[in-house]
Amino acid sequence: MILVPQEKIDLYSERGWWGRRTLDDIFRANALAHPERLAVVDACNRADFTDGVPQRLTYARLADEVTRMAQVLVDHGVAKDDIVVVQLANGVEQYIAYLACARLGVVVSPVPVQFREHELEHVLATTRARAAITFARIGRHAHAAMFCALKARHPALRQVFAWGNDLPSGAVDLASALAQADAPERVAAAVARANVDANDVFSVCWTSGTEATPKGVPRSHNEWLIVAPAIIEAAELAPGCRLLNPFPLVNMAGLSSNFAAWLELAGTVVQHHPFNLEIFLSQLRDEAIEYTVAAPAILNQLLQRPELLAGIDFKRLKRIGSGAAPLSEWMVKGFADTHGVAIVNYFGSNEGASLTGAPADVPDPGVRARFFPRAGVAGYEWSVSTTRKIRTRLVDLETGNDIDTPGRVGELRFSGPTIFSGYYNAPEMTARAFDDQGYYRSGDLFEIGGDDQQYYRYVGRAKDLVIRGGMNISSEEIENLILAHPRVQEAAVVGYPDDVLGERVCACVAVSDGAPLTLAELTDFLRHEKRIAVYKLPERLMQVDALPRNPVGKILKRVLRERAATMENA
Repeated sequence: MILVPQEKIDLYSERGWWGRRTLDDIFRANALAHPERLAVVDACNRADFTDGVPQRLTYARLADEVTRMAQVLVDHGVAKDDIVVVQLANGVEQYIAYLACARLGVVVSPVPVQFREHELEHVLATTRARAAITFARIGRHAHAAMFCALKARHPALRQVFAWGNDLPSGAVDLASALAQADAPERVAAAVARANVDANDVFSVCWTSGTEATPKGVPRSHNEWLIVAPAIIEAAELAPGCRLLNPFPLVNMAGLSSNFAAWLELAGTVVQHHPFNLEIFLSQLRDEAIEYTVAAPAILNQLLQRPELLAGIDFKRLKRIGSGAAPLSEWMVKGFADTHGVAIVNYFGSNEGASLTGAPADVPDPGVRARFFPRAGVAGYEWSVSTTRKIRTRLVDLETGNDIDTPGRVGELRFSGPTIFSGYYNAPEMTARAFDDQGYYRSGDLFEIGGDDQQYYRYVGRAKDLVIRGGMNISSEEIENLILAHPRVQEAAVVGYPDDVLGERVCACVAVSDGAPLTLAELTDFLRHEKRIAVYKLPERLMQVDALPRNPVGKILKRVLRERAATMENA
Protein backbone atom coordinates (compact mmCIF):
# COMPACT_ATOMS: atom_id res chain seq x y z
CA MET A 1 0.00 0.00 0.00
CA ILE A 2 1.81 3.08 -1.23
CA LEU A 3 -0.03 6.32 -0.42
CA VAL A 4 2.80 8.81 -0.95
CA PRO A 5 2.57 10.55 -4.37
CA GLN A 6 5.14 9.29 -6.83
CA GLU A 7 6.60 12.77 -7.35
CA LYS A 8 7.48 12.92 -3.63
CA ILE A 9 9.06 9.48 -3.80
CA ASP A 10 11.12 10.47 -6.83
CA LEU A 11 12.24 13.78 -5.31
CA TYR A 12 13.26 12.47 -1.90
CA SER A 13 14.86 9.33 -3.35
CA GLU A 14 16.90 11.41 -5.79
CA ARG A 15 18.15 13.55 -2.92
CA GLY A 16 19.13 10.44 -0.97
CA TRP A 17 16.72 11.10 1.89
CA TRP A 18 14.58 8.04 1.23
CA GLY A 19 16.06 4.66 0.37
CA ARG A 20 15.21 1.05 -0.36
CA ARG A 21 15.71 -0.47 3.11
CA THR A 22 12.60 -1.57 4.95
CA LEU A 23 12.30 -1.73 8.72
CA ASP A 24 12.51 -5.51 8.46
CA ASP A 25 15.67 -5.31 6.34
CA ILE A 26 17.38 -3.37 9.11
CA PHE A 27 16.12 -5.69 11.83
CA ARG A 28 17.32 -8.82 10.06
CA ALA A 29 20.74 -7.26 9.50
CA ASN A 30 20.91 -6.42 13.21
CA ALA A 31 19.96 -9.98 14.18
CA LEU A 32 22.69 -11.41 11.95
CA ALA A 33 25.31 -8.99 13.24
CA HIS A 34 24.41 -9.08 16.96
CA PRO A 35 22.52 -12.31 17.68
CA GLU A 36 23.41 -12.42 21.41
CA ARG A 37 22.81 -8.73 22.12
CA LEU A 38 19.68 -7.99 24.13
CA ALA A 39 17.05 -6.50 21.84
CA VAL A 40 14.06 -5.86 24.09
CA VAL A 41 13.42 -6.29 27.83
CA ASP A 42 10.06 -6.45 29.59
CA ALA A 43 9.16 -4.23 32.49
CA CYS A 44 9.99 -5.93 35.79
CA ASN A 45 6.41 -5.32 37.04
CA ARG A 46 4.77 -7.01 34.06
CA ALA A 47 2.57 -9.22 36.27
CA ASP A 48 0.90 -6.07 37.62
CA PHE A 49 -0.65 -5.16 34.27
CA THR A 50 -0.85 -8.32 32.16
CA ASP A 51 -0.25 -12.08 32.18
CA GLY A 52 3.12 -13.79 31.83
CA VAL A 53 6.57 -13.42 33.34
CA PRO A 54 8.99 -10.68 32.23
CA GLN A 55 11.12 -11.68 29.24
CA ARG A 56 14.54 -10.57 28.01
CA LEU A 57 14.89 -11.32 24.29
CA THR A 58 18.18 -11.32 22.39
CA TYR A 59 18.16 -10.34 18.74
CA ALA A 60 18.36 -14.03 17.80
CA ARG A 61 15.41 -14.95 20.02
CA LEU A 62 13.38 -11.96 18.83
CA ALA A 63 14.12 -12.89 15.20
CA ASP A 64 12.78 -16.40 15.83
CA GLU A 65 9.62 -15.04 17.48
CA VAL A 66 9.07 -12.60 14.61
CA THR A 67 9.26 -15.42 12.05
CA ARG A 68 6.82 -17.49 14.08
CA MET A 69 4.43 -14.55 14.40
CA ALA A 70 4.62 -13.96 10.67
CA GLN A 71 3.69 -17.60 10.06
CA VAL A 72 0.67 -17.33 12.38
CA LEU A 73 -0.53 -14.29 10.42
CA VAL A 74 0.03 -16.05 7.09
CA ASP A 75 -1.73 -19.22 8.29
CA HIS A 76 -4.78 -17.14 9.23
CA GLY A 77 -4.96 -15.39 5.89
CA VAL A 78 -3.52 -12.01 6.90
CA ALA A 79 -1.62 -10.65 3.91
CA LYS A 80 0.07 -7.58 2.49
CA ASP A 81 -1.93 -4.33 2.80
CA ASP A 82 -4.30 -5.82 5.37
CA ILE A 83 -4.59 -3.57 8.42
CA VAL A 84 -4.13 -5.00 11.91
CA VAL A 85 -5.16 -3.00 14.97
CA VAL A 86 -2.65 -3.56 17.78
CA GLN A 87 -3.54 -2.74 21.38
CA LEU A 88 -0.72 -3.90 23.64
CA ALA A 89 0.87 -2.62 26.80
CA ASN A 90 4.58 -1.90 26.50
CA GLY A 91 6.25 -5.29 26.26
CA VAL A 92 8.30 -7.59 24.05
CA GLU A 93 5.12 -8.55 22.18
CA GLN A 94 4.94 -5.14 20.49
CA TYR A 95 8.25 -5.78 18.76
CA ILE A 96 7.21 -9.28 17.75
CA ALA A 97 3.95 -8.04 16.25
CA TYR A 98 5.28 -4.87 14.60
CA LEU A 99 8.27 -6.57 12.98
CA ALA A 100 6.21 -9.53 11.74
CA CYS A 101 3.79 -7.12 10.10
CA ALA A 102 6.67 -5.10 8.61
CA ARG A 103 8.09 -8.28 7.06
CA LEU A 104 4.79 -9.20 5.40
CA GLY A 105 3.72 -5.71 4.35
CA VAL A 106 0.82 -5.85 6.80
CA VAL A 107 -0.12 -2.38 8.08
CA VAL A 108 0.09 -1.89 11.85
CA SER A 109 -2.47 0.41 13.45
CA PRO A 110 -1.38 0.79 17.09
CA VAL A 111 -3.85 2.28 19.56
CA PRO A 112 -3.44 3.37 23.20
CA VAL A 113 -4.30 0.76 25.81
CA GLN A 114 -6.88 3.19 27.20
CA PHE A 115 -9.03 3.07 24.06
CA ARG A 116 -12.41 1.48 24.62
CA GLU A 117 -15.37 0.70 22.37
CA HIS A 118 -16.08 4.35 21.57
CA GLU A 119 -12.64 4.97 20.05
CA LEU A 120 -12.20 1.47 18.62
CA GLU A 121 -15.50 1.61 16.74
CA HIS A 122 -14.13 4.58 14.80
CA VAL A 123 -10.71 2.99 14.22
CA LEU A 124 -12.22 -0.29 12.97
CA ALA A 125 -14.77 1.46 10.74
CA THR A 126 -12.15 3.77 9.21
CA THR A 127 -9.52 1.10 8.56
CA ARG A 128 -11.73 -1.94 7.95
CA ALA A 129 -9.05 -3.78 9.90
CA ARG A 130 -8.62 -7.47 9.08
CA ALA A 131 -7.41 -8.49 12.55
CA ALA A 132 -6.58 -7.27 16.04
CA ILE A 133 -3.65 -8.18 18.26
CA THR A 134 -3.97 -7.64 22.01
CA PHE A 135 -3.63 -9.13 25.49
CA ALA A 136 -6.28 -11.04 27.39
CA ARG A 137 -6.14 -8.24 29.89
CA ILE A 138 -4.32 -4.97 30.43
CA GLY A 139 -4.77 -3.98 34.03
CA ARG A 140 -8.28 -5.02 35.01
CA HIS A 141 -9.84 -4.60 31.57
CA ALA A 142 -10.55 -7.64 29.36
CA HIS A 143 -9.19 -6.42 26.03
CA ALA A 144 -9.44 -9.68 24.08
CA ALA A 145 -13.10 -10.06 25.08
CA MET A 146 -13.76 -6.46 24.03
CA PHE A 147 -12.36 -7.07 20.54
CA CYS A 148 -14.27 -10.35 20.21
CA ALA A 149 -17.48 -8.47 20.98
CA LEU A 150 -16.60 -5.81 18.40
CA LYS A 151 -16.28 -8.48 15.70
CA ALA A 152 -20.07 -8.78 15.58
CA ARG A 153 -20.38 -5.13 14.46
CA HIS A 154 -17.35 -5.10 12.16
CA PRO A 155 -17.49 -7.95 9.64
CA ALA A 156 -14.09 -7.01 8.19
CA LEU A 157 -12.54 -7.96 11.54
CA ARG A 158 -11.94 -11.66 10.99
CA GLN A 159 -9.47 -12.59 13.74
CA VAL A 160 -8.59 -11.51 17.25
CA PHE A 161 -5.09 -12.66 18.24
CA ALA A 162 -4.21 -12.47 21.91
CA TRP A 163 -1.58 -13.37 24.48
CA GLY A 164 -2.64 -14.26 28.01
CA ASN A 165 -4.73 -16.49 30.24
CA ASP A 166 -8.44 -17.33 30.12
CA LEU A 167 -8.92 -16.14 26.56
CA PRO A 168 -12.50 -15.75 25.31
CA SER A 169 -14.01 -18.05 22.73
CA GLY A 170 -13.10 -16.80 19.27
CA ALA A 171 -9.65 -15.46 20.15
CA VAL A 172 -6.53 -17.08 18.73
CA ASP A 173 -4.16 -18.10 21.54
CA LEU A 174 -0.87 -16.59 20.36
CA ALA A 175 1.34 -18.32 22.92
CA SER A 176 0.14 -21.70 21.70
CA ALA A 177 0.13 -20.73 18.02
CA LEU A 178 3.68 -19.35 18.17
CA ALA A 179 4.95 -22.47 19.90
CA GLN A 180 3.52 -24.64 17.12
CA ALA A 181 4.71 -22.48 14.20
CA ASP A 182 7.48 -24.47 12.55
CA ALA A 183 7.28 -23.75 8.81
CA PRO A 184 9.52 -20.76 8.04
CA GLU A 185 9.38 -21.69 4.36
CA ARG A 186 5.73 -20.54 4.30
CA VAL A 187 6.83 -17.18 5.65
CA ALA A 188 9.58 -16.92 3.05
CA ALA A 189 7.07 -17.60 0.29
CA ALA A 190 4.69 -14.97 1.66
CA VAL A 191 7.52 -12.43 1.92
CA ALA A 192 8.48 -13.06 -1.70
CA ARG A 193 4.86 -12.54 -2.79
CA ALA A 194 4.53 -9.36 -0.74
CA ASN A 195 7.73 -7.79 -2.14
CA VAL A 196 7.52 -5.02 0.47
CA ASP A 197 8.78 -1.62 -0.68
CA ALA A 198 10.28 1.01 1.62
CA ASN A 199 7.49 3.34 0.49
CA ASP A 200 4.75 0.91 1.54
CA VAL A 201 2.72 2.06 4.53
CA PHE A 202 4.03 0.51 7.73
CA SER A 203 1.65 2.11 10.23
CA VAL A 204 -1.53 4.10 10.70
CA CYS A 205 -1.26 5.92 14.02
CA TRP A 206 -4.03 8.01 15.54
CA THR A 207 -4.02 11.66 16.47
CA SER A 208 -6.63 13.89 18.04
CA GLY A 209 -7.08 17.47 16.88
CA THR A 210 -9.93 19.90 16.61
CA GLU A 211 -12.02 17.27 14.83
CA ALA A 212 -14.28 15.24 17.09
CA THR A 213 -12.86 11.89 15.98
CA PRO A 214 -9.26 10.61 15.87
CA LYS A 215 -7.47 10.90 12.53
CA GLY A 216 -5.37 8.09 11.07
CA VAL A 217 -1.84 9.08 10.04
CA PRO A 218 -0.21 6.65 7.58
CA ARG A 219 3.58 6.51 7.57
CA SER A 220 5.78 4.41 5.32
CA HIS A 221 9.02 2.65 6.24
CA ASN A 222 10.93 5.60 4.75
CA GLU A 223 8.82 8.12 6.62
CA TRP A 224 9.72 6.44 9.92
CA LEU A 225 13.41 6.06 9.13
CA ILE A 226 13.76 9.73 8.18
CA VAL A 227 12.86 10.80 11.73
CA ALA A 228 15.44 8.57 13.47
CA PRO A 229 18.41 10.94 12.95
CA ALA A 230 16.63 13.69 14.90
CA ILE A 231 16.82 11.39 17.92
CA ILE A 232 20.22 9.82 17.35
CA GLU A 233 22.12 12.97 16.36
CA ALA A 234 20.50 15.31 18.87
CA ALA A 235 21.19 12.98 21.81
CA GLU A 236 24.53 11.80 20.34
CA LEU A 237 23.56 8.15 20.74
CA ALA A 238 26.13 5.45 19.95
CA PRO A 239 25.42 2.12 18.21
CA GLY A 240 24.11 -0.47 20.64
CA CYS A 241 22.66 2.22 22.92
CA ARG A 242 20.48 1.05 25.81
CA LEU A 243 17.13 2.88 25.82
CA LEU A 244 14.44 3.06 28.49
CA ASN A 245 10.95 3.48 27.02
CA PRO A 246 8.25 4.94 29.30
CA PHE A 247 6.07 6.18 26.39
CA PRO A 248 3.39 4.08 24.66
CA LEU A 249 4.57 2.64 21.34
CA VAL A 250 1.56 4.04 19.50
CA ASN A 251 2.66 7.39 18.09
CA MET A 252 5.59 9.59 17.14
CA ALA A 253 6.86 10.09 20.69
CA GLY A 254 7.37 6.39 21.36
CA LEU A 255 8.01 4.95 17.91
CA SER A 256 10.58 7.51 16.77
CA SER A 257 12.91 6.90 19.72
CA ASN A 258 12.22 3.31 20.67
CA PHE A 259 11.50 1.69 17.33
CA ALA A 260 12.97 3.66 14.41
CA ALA A 261 16.06 4.90 16.27
CA TRP A 262 16.36 1.54 18.08
CA LEU A 263 16.56 -0.20 14.71
CA GLU A 264 19.16 2.19 13.32
CA LEU A 265 21.25 1.79 16.47
CA ALA A 266 20.83 -1.99 16.81
CA GLY A 267 20.10 -1.01 20.38
CA THR A 268 18.43 -2.47 23.44
CA VAL A 269 15.01 -1.23 24.59
CA VAL A 270 13.91 -1.70 28.20
CA GLN A 271 10.13 -1.38 28.39
CA HIS A 272 8.22 0.49 31.10
CA HIS A 273 4.46 0.33 31.83
CA PRO A 274 2.45 1.98 33.32
CA PHE A 275 4.45 4.97 34.46
CA ASN A 276 5.75 4.35 37.99
CA LEU A 277 8.46 6.70 39.23
CA GLU A 278 10.04 4.19 41.62
CA ILE A 279 10.30 1.50 38.93
CA PHE A 280 11.45 4.04 36.33
CA LEU A 281 14.34 5.09 38.58
CA SER A 282 15.27 1.50 39.43
CA GLN A 283 15.41 0.69 35.71
CA LEU A 284 17.69 3.67 35.11
CA ARG A 285 20.02 2.28 37.78
CA ASP A 286 19.80 -1.45 37.13
CA GLU A 287 19.67 -1.60 33.32
CA ALA A 288 22.66 0.66 32.53
CA ILE A 289 20.41 3.02 30.59
CA GLU A 290 22.10 5.50 28.26
CA TYR A 291 19.07 7.45 27.02
CA THR A 292 15.46 7.90 28.00
CA VAL A 293 12.60 10.36 27.67
CA ALA A 294 10.46 11.89 30.41
CA ALA A 295 7.71 14.46 30.76
CA PRO A 296 8.81 17.92 31.95
CA ALA A 297 6.84 17.60 35.19
CA ILE A 298 8.67 14.36 36.06
CA LEU A 299 12.06 15.96 35.46
CA ASN A 300 11.04 18.93 37.60
CA GLN A 301 10.07 16.56 40.41
CA LEU A 302 13.36 14.64 40.19
CA LEU A 303 15.44 17.78 40.38
CA GLN A 304 13.43 18.99 43.38
CA ARG A 305 14.13 15.72 45.21
CA PRO A 306 17.81 14.91 44.58
CA GLU A 307 17.68 11.83 46.81
CA LEU A 308 15.62 10.11 44.11
CA LEU A 309 18.51 10.31 41.67
CA ALA A 310 21.07 8.69 43.96
CA GLY A 311 22.89 5.80 42.33
CA ILE A 312 22.14 6.74 38.71
CA ASP A 313 25.25 6.70 36.51
CA PHE A 314 25.13 10.10 34.81
CA LYS A 315 28.42 9.42 33.11
CA ARG A 316 26.44 6.91 31.08
CA LEU A 317 23.04 8.66 31.03
CA LYS A 318 24.24 11.95 29.51
CA ARG A 319 21.10 12.88 27.56
CA ILE A 320 17.39 12.84 28.41
CA GLY A 321 14.68 13.80 25.93
CA SER A 322 11.61 15.79 26.91
CA GLY A 323 8.76 17.72 25.36
CA ALA A 324 4.97 17.76 24.91
CA ALA A 325 4.90 20.82 27.21
CA PRO A 326 7.14 23.85 27.76
CA LEU A 327 10.34 23.10 29.67
CA SER A 328 11.38 24.95 32.80
CA GLU A 329 14.59 26.95 32.37
CA TRP A 330 15.39 26.11 35.99
CA MET A 331 15.03 22.37 35.30
CA VAL A 332 17.12 22.23 32.11
CA LYS A 333 19.86 24.34 33.69
CA GLY A 334 19.68 22.35 36.92
CA PHE A 335 20.26 18.99 35.24
CA ALA A 336 23.22 20.45 33.36
CA ASP A 337 24.82 22.11 36.39
CA THR A 338 24.15 19.36 38.94
CA HIS A 339 24.46 16.15 36.92
CA GLY A 340 26.09 17.11 33.63
CA VAL A 341 22.97 15.92 31.79
CA ALA A 342 21.78 17.72 28.68
CA ILE A 343 18.00 17.81 28.26
CA VAL A 344 17.04 17.54 24.58
CA ASN A 345 13.95 19.65 23.88
CA TYR A 346 11.54 18.08 21.38
CA PHE A 347 8.45 19.38 19.64
CA GLY A 348 6.62 16.99 17.34
CA SER A 349 3.44 15.45 16.01
CA ASN A 350 2.29 12.21 14.39
CA GLU A 351 2.06 14.08 11.11
CA GLY A 352 5.84 14.51 11.15
CA ALA A 353 6.14 18.16 12.16
CA SER A 354 9.12 18.39 14.48
CA LEU A 355 11.74 20.66 15.98
CA THR A 356 14.74 19.50 17.99
CA GLY A 357 16.61 21.51 20.58
CA ALA A 358 19.92 19.67 20.52
CA PRO A 359 22.73 20.64 22.92
CA ALA A 360 25.11 21.01 19.98
CA ASP A 361 22.82 23.59 18.39
CA VAL A 362 21.60 25.39 21.52
CA PRO A 363 24.42 24.94 24.07
CA ASP A 364 23.00 27.26 26.72
CA PRO A 365 20.55 25.18 28.82
CA GLY A 366 18.38 28.16 29.68
CA VAL A 367 18.02 29.14 26.04
CA ARG A 368 17.36 25.51 25.05
CA ALA A 369 14.45 25.34 27.50
CA ARG A 370 12.70 28.25 25.77
CA PHE A 371 13.77 28.09 22.12
CA PHE A 372 14.08 25.67 19.21
CA PRO A 373 16.43 26.10 16.25
CA ARG A 374 14.68 27.90 13.41
CA ALA A 375 14.97 24.82 11.23
CA GLY A 376 14.08 24.72 7.57
CA VAL A 377 14.78 28.42 6.94
CA ALA A 378 17.47 29.64 4.54
CA GLY A 379 20.48 31.19 6.20
CA TYR A 380 20.58 29.00 9.31
CA GLU A 381 22.62 25.80 9.68
CA TRP A 382 22.17 23.21 12.41
CA SER A 383 23.87 19.96 13.39
CA VAL A 384 20.81 17.69 13.15
CA SER A 385 20.64 16.54 9.54
CA THR A 386 16.83 16.53 9.46
CA THR A 387 16.86 20.34 9.68
CA ARG A 388 18.45 20.47 6.23
CA LYS A 389 15.69 18.38 4.68
CA ILE A 390 12.57 20.19 5.88
CA ARG A 391 11.16 23.65 5.24
CA THR A 392 9.20 25.77 7.71
CA ARG A 393 7.21 28.96 7.46
CA LEU A 394 5.57 31.08 10.15
CA VAL A 395 2.22 32.38 8.98
CA ASP A 396 -0.01 35.15 10.30
CA LEU A 397 -3.39 33.48 10.74
CA GLU A 398 -5.31 36.69 10.05
CA THR A 399 -3.53 37.83 6.89
CA GLY A 400 -2.00 34.58 5.61
CA ASN A 401 1.31 36.40 5.17
CA ASP A 402 4.67 34.98 6.19
CA ILE A 403 6.22 36.34 9.38
CA ASP A 404 9.98 36.98 9.30
CA THR A 405 10.45 39.37 12.21
CA PRO A 406 10.45 38.79 15.99
CA GLY A 407 7.55 39.46 18.30
CA ARG A 408 4.70 38.40 16.01
CA VAL A 409 2.82 35.17 16.73
CA GLY A 410 1.90 32.87 13.87
CA GLU A 411 1.19 29.27 12.97
CA LEU A 412 4.25 27.15 12.20
CA ARG A 413 3.91 25.12 8.99
CA PHE A 414 6.13 22.34 7.66
CA SER A 415 7.02 20.58 4.42
CA GLY A 416 9.58 17.91 3.60
CA PRO A 417 10.27 14.17 3.80
CA THR A 418 9.22 13.85 7.45
CA ILE A 419 5.70 15.14 6.75
CA PHE A 420 2.86 12.72 6.04
CA SER A 421 0.89 12.91 2.79
CA GLY A 422 -2.66 12.80 4.15
CA TYR A 423 -5.00 11.29 6.71
CA TYR A 424 -6.23 7.76 6.10
CA ASN A 425 -9.64 7.64 4.38
CA ALA A 426 -10.25 11.31 5.22
CA PRO A 427 -9.81 13.51 2.12
CA GLU A 428 -11.64 16.50 3.59
CA MET A 429 -9.45 16.51 6.70
CA THR A 430 -6.39 16.14 4.48
CA ALA A 431 -7.40 19.13 2.37
CA ARG A 432 -7.74 21.28 5.50
CA ALA A 433 -4.38 20.09 6.84
CA PHE A 434 -2.27 21.64 4.05
CA ASP A 435 -2.03 25.22 2.78
CA ASP A 436 -1.90 26.38 -0.83
CA GLN A 437 1.89 25.98 -0.88
CA GLY A 438 1.69 22.37 0.28
CA TYR A 439 2.84 23.07 3.86
CA TYR A 440 1.30 21.14 6.74
CA ARG A 441 -0.65 23.40 9.10
CA SER A 442 0.61 22.32 12.51
CA GLY A 443 -1.99 24.30 14.47
CA ASP A 444 0.78 25.36 16.86
CA LEU A 445 1.72 28.98 17.49
CA PHE A 446 5.31 30.20 17.57
CA GLU A 447 7.24 33.44 17.31
CA ILE A 448 10.76 34.22 16.10
CA GLY A 449 13.38 34.93 18.77
CA GLY A 450 17.11 35.16 19.40
CA ASP A 451 19.67 37.88 18.79
CA ASP A 452 20.02 36.76 15.18
CA GLN A 453 16.39 35.68 14.77
CA GLN A 454 17.74 32.12 14.74
CA TYR A 455 15.14 30.55 17.04
CA TYR A 456 11.47 29.67 17.23
CA ARG A 457 9.68 30.04 20.57
CA TYR A 458 6.55 28.00 21.28
CA VAL A 459 3.63 30.22 22.29
CA GLY A 460 0.58 27.98 22.44
CA ARG A 461 -1.92 25.95 20.49
CA ALA A 462 -4.27 27.21 17.84
CA LYS A 463 -6.09 23.88 18.03
CA ASP A 464 -8.54 23.20 20.83
CA LEU A 465 -6.78 20.42 22.69
CA VAL A 466 -6.08 19.27 26.20
CA ILE A 467 -2.70 17.54 26.45
CA ARG A 468 -2.85 15.18 29.44
CA GLY A 469 0.37 13.31 30.13
CA GLY A 470 1.44 13.76 26.51
CA MET A 471 -1.87 12.42 25.14
CA ASN A 472 -3.87 14.80 22.93
CA ILE A 473 -7.55 15.00 23.85
CA SER A 474 -9.94 16.70 21.47
CA SER A 475 -12.20 19.07 23.41
CA GLU A 476 -14.82 18.83 20.69
CA GLU A 477 -14.94 15.05 20.93
CA ILE A 478 -15.60 15.09 24.67
CA GLU A 479 -18.03 18.00 24.38
CA ASN A 480 -20.15 16.11 21.85
CA LEU A 481 -20.31 13.09 24.14
CA ILE A 482 -21.21 15.17 27.19
CA LEU A 483 -24.02 16.81 25.24
CA ALA A 484 -25.61 13.38 24.87
CA HIS A 485 -26.23 13.32 28.61
CA PRO A 486 -29.99 13.84 29.07
CA ARG A 487 -29.55 16.67 31.57
CA VAL A 488 -26.78 18.65 29.84
CA GLN A 489 -27.85 21.69 27.84
CA GLU A 490 -24.45 23.03 26.78
CA ALA A 491 -20.89 21.94 27.41
CA ALA A 492 -17.30 23.05 26.96
CA VAL A 493 -14.11 21.15 27.80
CA VAL A 494 -10.90 22.89 28.82
CA GLY A 495 -7.62 21.92 30.40
CA TYR A 496 -6.34 23.00 33.79
CA PRO A 497 -2.72 22.87 35.00
CA ASP A 498 -1.31 19.80 36.72
CA ASP A 499 2.22 19.42 38.10
CA VAL A 500 2.60 15.79 36.96
CA LEU A 501 0.51 15.42 33.78
CA GLY A 502 0.80 18.96 32.46
CA GLU A 503 -2.97 19.31 32.07
CA ARG A 504 -6.12 17.56 33.20
CA VAL A 505 -9.66 17.72 31.79
CA CYS A 506 -12.35 20.02 33.17
CA ALA A 507 -15.94 19.74 31.92
CA CYS A 508 -17.90 23.00 32.03
CA VAL A 509 -21.64 22.37 31.73
CA ALA A 510 -25.01 24.03 32.00
CA VAL A 511 -27.87 21.66 32.79
CA SER A 512 -31.43 21.91 31.56
CA ASP A 513 -33.14 21.58 34.94
CA GLY A 514 -30.70 23.68 36.98
CA ALA A 515 -30.24 20.94 39.57
CA PRO A 516 -26.70 19.91 40.60
CA LEU A 517 -24.84 17.46 38.37
CA THR A 518 -22.03 15.56 40.06
CA LEU A 519 -18.68 14.69 38.53
CA ALA A 520 -19.30 11.04 39.39
CA GLU A 521 -22.63 11.09 37.54
CA LEU A 522 -21.04 12.61 34.45
CA THR A 523 -18.00 10.32 34.37
CA ASP A 524 -20.19 7.27 34.98
CA PHE A 525 -22.25 8.25 31.92
CA LEU A 526 -19.16 8.77 29.74
CA ARG A 527 -17.44 5.62 30.90
CA HIS A 528 -20.35 3.17 30.80
CA GLU A 529 -22.77 4.66 28.29
CA LYS A 530 -20.27 6.16 25.84
CA ARG A 531 -17.38 3.81 26.69
CA ILE A 532 -14.60 6.33 26.21
CA ALA A 533 -10.98 5.90 27.20
CA VAL A 534 -10.39 6.52 30.88
CA TYR A 535 -7.70 9.17 30.30
CA LYS A 536 -10.31 11.36 28.54
CA LEU A 537 -12.66 11.46 31.52
CA PRO A 538 -13.14 14.89 33.14
CA GLU A 539 -11.44 15.23 36.51
CA ARG A 540 -13.14 18.50 37.39
CA LEU A 541 -16.70 19.63 36.79
CA MET A 542 -17.66 23.29 36.56
CA GLN A 543 -21.43 23.76 36.56
CA VAL A 544 -22.62 27.15 35.31
CA ASP A 545 -25.96 28.75 34.52
CA ALA A 546 -24.70 29.47 31.00
CA LEU A 547 -21.35 29.28 29.26
CA PRO A 548 -19.63 32.67 28.82
CA ARG A 549 -19.68 33.87 25.21
CA ASN A 550 -18.41 36.84 23.22
CA PRO A 551 -20.75 39.16 21.28
CA VAL A 552 -20.82 36.84 18.27
CA GLY A 553 -21.63 33.79 20.39
CA LYS A 554 -18.24 32.11 20.61
CA ILE A 555 -17.54 30.37 23.91
CA LEU A 556 -14.89 32.21 25.92
CA LYS A 557 -12.68 29.25 26.76
CA ARG A 558 -9.98 31.53 28.11
CA VAL A 559 -12.37 32.57 30.87
CA LEU A 560 -13.27 28.94 31.59
CA ARG A 561 -9.59 27.93 31.74
CA GLU A 562 -8.88 30.67 34.26
CA ARG A 563 -11.79 29.53 36.43
CA ALA A 564 -10.87 25.83 36.09
CA ALA A 565 -7.29 26.51 37.18
CA THR A 566 -8.45 27.94 40.52
CA MET A 567 -11.19 25.41 41.29
CA GLU A 568 -10.96 22.79 43.97
CA ASN A 569 -11.45 19.20 42.81
CA ALA A 570 -15.12 18.23 42.92
